[in-house]
Amino acid sequence: MLLAVLLAVLPLPAPAADAPVTETPLTMAGTPEPDGKDVMIDVSLFTTDAAVPRPAIVLAHGFGGTKADSAGTARLLARNGYTVITYTARGFARSGGQIHLNNPAYEGADARLLVDLAASRREVRHTGDDPVIGFAGGSYGGSISLLAAGLDPRVDAIAPAFTWNSLTQALFPQYETSAAATSLADVTPVDRTGVFKQRWASLFFLGGGGAAAGDAGTTAPSGDADSRLCGRFTAALCRGYLQTAQTGVPSSALIALLRQSDLDPVLSKVTAPTLLIHGEQDTLFPLDQADANLRGLPADTVAKMEWVQGGHDAGIDIDALVPDLESWFGRYLQQDGSVPDTTFRVDVPETALVNVGRGSEPQIFTGAAYPGRGAALGTRRIALTGQQQQFISPPGGTPAALTNLPGTGGALSSLSSVGGYALGVLAGQSATFTTAALEQPMTLVGSSSVRLDVTSSTTSATLFASLWDLGPDLEPGSDAAPTKRPAPGTAVLPGLAVAPVRLAGLTPGLSESVLVALPPIAHQVPVGHRLQVVISSTDQAYAVPAEAAVYSVKPAGDSAVLLPILDATAPNANRLDVPLPLLLVVSALVLAGIGGVLLLWLRRRAEHPREDLRGTPLVVEGLVKTYGDGFKAVDGVSFAAEAGQVVGLLGPNGAGKTTTMRMLVGLIRPDSGAIYVNGEPVAAGSDVLGSVGAFIEGPGFLPHLTGWANLHAYWEATGRPLEEAHLEEALEIAGLGTAVNRKVRTYSQGMRQRLGIAQAMLGLPSLLLLDEPTNGLDPPQIKAMRGVLADYAATGRAVVVSSHLLSEVEQTCTQVVVMNRGKVVLTGSMADLTATDDVTLIGLSDVTENEAAGEDLRELGVRAVFEGDLIRVTGDLPRSALVAHLVAGGHAIESVDGRRQLEEVFMGLVGVPALEPEDADV
Repeated sequence: MLLAVLLAVLPLPAPAADAPVTETPLTMAGTPEPDGKDVMIDVSLFTTDAAVPRPAIVLAHGFGGTKADSAGTARLLARNGYTVITYTARGFARSGGQIHLNNPAYEGADARLLVDLAASRREVRHTGDDPVIGFAGGSYGGSISLLAAGLDPRVDAIAPAFTWNSLTQALFPQYETSAAATSLADVTPVDRTGVFKQRWASLFFLGGGGAAAGDAGTTAPSGDADSRLCGRFTAALCRGYLQTAQTGVPSSALIALLRQSDLDPVLSKVTAPTLLIHGEQDTLFPLDQADANLRGLPADTVAKMEWVQGGHDAGIDIDALVPDLESWFGRYLQQDGSVPDTTFRVDVPETALVNVGRGSEPQIFTGAAYPGRGAALGTRRIALTGQQQQFISPPGGTPAALTNLPGTGGALSSLSSVGGYALGVLAGQSATFTTAALEQPMTLVGSSSVRLDVTSSTTSATLFASLWDLGPDLEPGSDAAPTKRPAPGTAVLPGLAVAPVRLAGLTPGLSESVLVALPPIAHQVPVGHRLQVVISSTDQAYAVPAEAAVYSVKPAGDSAVLLPILDATAPNANRLDVPLPLLLVVSALVLAGIGGVLLLWLRRRAEHPREDLRGTPLVVEGLVKTYGDGFKAVDGVSFAAEAGQVVGLLGPNGAGKTTTMRMLVGLIRPDSGAIYVNGEPVAAGSDVLGSVGAFIEGPGFLPHLTGWANLHAYWEATGRPLEEAHLEEALEIAGLGTAVNRKVRTYSQGMRQRLGIAQAMLGLPSLLLLDEPTNGLDPPQIKAMRGVLADYAATGRAVVVSSHLLSEVEQTCTQVVVMNRGKVVLTGSMADLTATDDVTLIGLSDVTENEAAGEDLRELGVRAVFEGDLIRVTGDLPRSALVAHLVAGGHAIESVDGRRQLEEVFMGLVGVPALEPEDADV
């Protein structure tokens, strides 16, 4: 029993990255069908060691899939310390039963049975009688993850991705009222009777049809024609879909069935920490579905939202999300001690228009919290130009605009950049209202809105609203008319998304004012581009009225579009949108730069090597740096890093640490003083910098390349032979395993940090400079980093670490340099700095005796307090007397040490942190 308790509390070591994984096939009894027929569920369990209980993760597959789809991810997670359960949902492949579309009474009940299964397995870690368990999955599997957490309080953490909030709203947008219909802009039209998302619905229902949804040996059930058409869907769902496919209008019976699969009823019961991941290229389940899911969670449920590249329109790659899953489940299942993270992350793709010539790598923006959870969504109004415009809804709904072909998996994702505007904005069937060219770049995150005056020749109107990005395609001297049609290749429809608007109860010929929510998107608009609101009468992805009609539309009120602006930062935003007039200024600066280079060359010629310092990796002598506003950031700094040393550079904000690190690699020129690496003077562009590896102010990588390709490209830029790079050693240091072959855009912060340190170590430089190297690393990774740095220095090289984490410096560094207000206030070895005669740390063989031993020591007139499992004694008695007194009292002593904590030394020197600006802001 004691062993079981310890295993539930103590973290177990993760298996090796190449540990063999065993898959155990299982069969689980599922929830019986309404007619009482038994259902068997096909299950697999993955583990590296059946004798070691580990936290469990259930991986749920997407619609039409099987458990085999999750096998690769399951093996990867098993090697990272989890027992992983995969299964095939009822109605698919070898699992029995019918498809109820994640009905809580059937698929939801099966999820609870999976928790029961985990509770019965010795491979799964337990807390009392409950298993430590999480759920993850995409699309259909994402819905199951939320359903499981809402139905079973034993679920400890979930990571649903690319899933719905309301199937009703997903397949019939704006049908009556639903939380999912409330966009980020919180606007809705005056009436909603629904627009049938015809193409997606047909693909969705066909995905459950007979052998197409299963594997070899599984066939559709025999019976009437409806059963053969709908495969393993329930008869009621089949009838409802077939009727809707013919009429374009859902029956009340079908809506009632779909609402049983809506997540709103269970969201309020979800207490497990929830990582919501949603795709930005998803017209089946748009971003507002994820928004509704987050808003439906209880206010005290820990939750994080991420918008990522991908979705049902561009492909769903669960493997790319593994770093996020590891981080989330590591925190809440492994209890790794990492800091909770509820920031909002969004990957915003750059506009890729042929006239712009820019790449398509995403920028990763982060906000303090998701809007509605502690963060406000900013807005900006931009005027629209365009008069009242009249257009038709053609008889029979054809020809229809083509903005996207759902189900093609992104095959037509480039449609809008190769003449797609002409297909998506049909002449005579659309109205366009355009902004002026932007004078500064803009990042849109969320749903825009616009108020329109709409007139119809009939009592109803079906419209499709979208927001296009128009490139600077107008020729010089032409009229910049807002209705001018863009040339091919200069217009982009973000996310290929349109928002259907169904208005009913209109009076023919009478204008109605409507507030329209445009599709939620994540999109960057460069300088010189224009935004265009397009209102169309048709779209091939939707069912449109067969009856012909004439519509008239114009902007209402202030004739402006309201755009969503998120208060966020882009840590990987390293490019600027520069207006063309600045090119003249840049040219002048280039000429000035040539003169500066010449001056620098003359200055470097005047510097001479120091033969007496040839064996020392780093010597700093009298560095001084004063900025233009008179602030002296560095004032006479001197120190050295000898071979074999790990030197910690410490100091409060504003102490001058980062400025010093920048000068060490030639990024900033000191006003006076000198820097020598192996006796060679350091300046910008010095050859000796080739023997210095640096990691300063975070890593910078090309997100569209893999980790390996980034390291390879970095080394190629040095011009040195590949065999000198020691790539294998660097990759071993990174510890990324197979993830090194994935694109860096999929990496977590900790993975980027490890890759950055490996990059700094390429070529095994004699001097390694690391600025806050443990940022983003979890406790096991930090511990591993200590060993890496110690081993690196032991080879005769030197490491300088700038950090504010005193406990890490104390455990990692052999030497310490303490700075305050630009000056060095103390240098020395860690052992000398922390050694003291008036402090003694005593460890007893039996820590349960600490309380009694402390009382015995206080009888001697000394102060005894507890520091973890140690007794910290302060006083002027010699250590021998303290030890003798404890031994006489019958206490067995295991260790005696005399040292202070580095924090005591540090605070004694610097006191309250300095108030000058931080180095990074100077």
